[in-house]
Amino acid sequence: MIQIYDLRDRMDMLEDAVQFFWKQWGSESSFHFYRDCMEWSCKTDSDLPRFYIAMDESKIMGSYALLRSDLSSRQDLFPWFACLYVEPEYRGQQLGKMLQDHAISQVRDRGYQELHLCTDLVDYYEHNGWKRNGESYSLTGEMTRVYTFNVTS
Repeated sequence: MIQIYDLRDRMDMLEDAVQFFWKQWGSESSFHFYRDCMEWSCKTDSDLPRFYIAMDESKIMGSYALLRSDLSSRQDLFPWFACLYVEPEYRGQQLGKMLQDHAISQVRDRGYQELHLCTDLVDYYEHNGWKRNGESYSLTGEMTRVYTFNVTS
């Protein structure tokens, strides 16, 4: 049975979770960055940032994060849905949608009106109710699509 956990509630999985997120989203030089972000997110009383893992017994199958900022040029938007990843062997089972729904519920419960994300993917998030909110640019100058989900509808 698939369970989604706030990493704060599964500190026994911290090292595995850091490896999982870093392997998918990091680079050679960013391991300590990911570890620092995730460890401090577990120590704060603030509602953001948060890191989540989807597990089937003791194996991490997928992940996502809720962040204050995922796109430096759009500091006006928050919170951000980031780091969605599903291991290849679990794809096609709606786990990505389950993780998105979980995030939307978490954001709604915290009193936010919207959730945002940036991505280069086309058509994936639109199928799950996200609305394209234009483009913006990363620090490297690369264009990315910005999407918004109204959590109150």
